[in-house]
Amino acid sequence: MQIRIQVNIFELEIWDDEAKCCTFYTVREDGAEQNGTDAFFEKYENDETYKDRIQELLSFVLVAIGDRHGAVDELFNRFENEVAGLPSRGHIKFGELDYFFPNFPLRLYALKITNEIVILFGGGIKDGSTNQNSSLHYKWVEACNYAKRIIESLQDGTLTINESDRTLLLFDGSSDIIL
Repeated sequence: MQIRIQVNIFELEIWDDEAKCCTFYTVREDGAEQNGTDAFFEKYENDETYKDRIQELLSFVLVAIGDRHGAVDELFNRFENEVAGLPSRGHIKFGELDYFFPNFPLRLYALKITNEIVILFGGGIKDGSTNQNSSLHYKWVEACNYAKRIIESLQDGTLTINESDRTLLLFDGSSDIIL
């Protein structure tokens, strides 16, 4: 069974730009009160089953990627079509730091633009062996559709990268990015 999801107008907004190594963006659907990344974290932060795991994932994003290493390939190694699933897969060692998330029950989808710019989408509970047979399927398809539009916008010049500021801009220099 194939599910087709029409992605409507959305805005790219900065989610966190205070980290040393990386600026994080997120997506907000037209008319939505909350962006996809905040909705994901808030959904699980008060759930006793996932409370500790959501904190681990938030720390991985903000500390490991944001402040320590940037969006290096080693931390973006869970390839799921157009997006990467976070946290990373396998045992990763950077000097004395170890990252290992065996049987991690949550996925947050992300698109690495550069080592300094990442777009975070939503996610959920990984309760199946693949995205296709998991309750996470819709969120994964949604993230892939957003990623396709963003990648196309980068390729056709609608969206540009300002590497010195670790930001994304529209072709006219505007930081108000609506795709």
